[in-house]
Amino acid sequence: MLGIPYEFWKPIDTLSLMKTNHKIILSSFICLAIISASCSSSSNKRAELSDRAAEIVQGDCAKDAGKEVTIYSGRSEYLISPILEAFACESGIDVRVRWGNSTDLAVLINEEGKSTEADVFLSRSPGPVGFLEGNDLLGSVSESVLSLVEEQNHAASGSWIGFSGRKRVLVHNVDQVSPDELPKSVFELTDPKYKNRVAIPGTNGSFEDWFTVFRDQHGNETATKWLNDMVENGAKYYPNNRSIVEATGRGEIDMGLVNHYYNYQEAAALGSEHRAENYDFPSDDIGSLLIITAATVLATAKDKEASNELIAYLLTPQAQAYFSNKTFEYPLAKGTKPNPVLPVLEALEIGSVDFDSLGGGFEETERIVRESGILN
Repeated sequence: MLGIPYEFWKPIDTLSLMKTNHKIILSSFICLAIISASCSSSSNKRAELSDRAAEIVQGDCAKDAGKEVTIYSGRSEYLISPILEAFACESGIDVRVRWGNSTDLAVLINEEGKSTEADVFLSRSPGPVGFLEGNDLLGSVSESVLSLVEEQNHAASGSWIGFSGRKRVLVHNVDQVSPDELPKSVFELTDPKYKNRVAIPGTNGSFEDWFTVFRDQHGNETATKWLNDMVENGAKYYPNNRSIVEATGRGEIDMGLVNHYYNYQEAAALGSEHRAENYDFPSDDIGSLLIITAATVLATAKDKEASNELIAYLLTPQAQAYFSNKTFEYPLAKGTKPNPVLPVLEALEIGSVDFDSLGGGFEETERIVRESGILN
């Protein structure tokens, strides 16, 4: 069986999980969490919720529905578990979760085939979902759920639906980078004036998503040359977005390519001590891409109605408010508005990418990144 890396912003609070009826089953590579909706009265279950889940839940918990949904989640536990816990409370449906990297989980589902435990797959982007669709492993999201978002935010085939968006930006240290030094395009970062000043999360899933779209929009040759030129110009490797934001905030690196929301979270936690800000490339630049997260129902899902109910919950007003106000992502449900601190989305950032066409591009992206030398 393929080893699945366990991804966190911070370690699990075991005591908190025990208090909320979570059961954690650990093996050497895989962590499966069971978020239980049973065993307690509805009032007791409401009291046992974690603080973050309790802010989402409206009213008391439902009675045990006698149903269960198993999720393979490429979104991190710290980010998404409060919503899944709230869903279990409000629906009475037990939720089992396997956490990991979206691409690795998609490969695992493909290997497991019809024997997979997964009912629902939550991916950091539509690309890994497209890979599964290409191998005939996906079912369909119900029409009633698809209608909750605009057409550009779900697959034309109905195989997946987006539920939040993350924008690519250049985070920079405000004490070390003056406004007139900021580039007008991501292509300018190969200029010698940025030598040894830019960080790249080369193996991070969101960077791989972005670079795959870069290849699709500008061609393999142009995208590969850009990355090789970045390495030649002294670009620094960091393992993920958050480590770049933290390093930029303390002045370890001048700037880095990341998802927008990490810097808002860091600023909310540290206030003026955090010395980094986001810079938005022009809306028609590939550096300003909006990548949407995707949810889908597997063709082998044991309970498709319960699976669709879970996906619909991700698009409820309370769940979308969580994405907007707690994680600072862009909400995608119709009628929802992003947190006012976030820039308004334009042009390239909305509906400009055919994500359905990207499913087969991730292996090639990983090869190009590996051969660029950024990891050395």
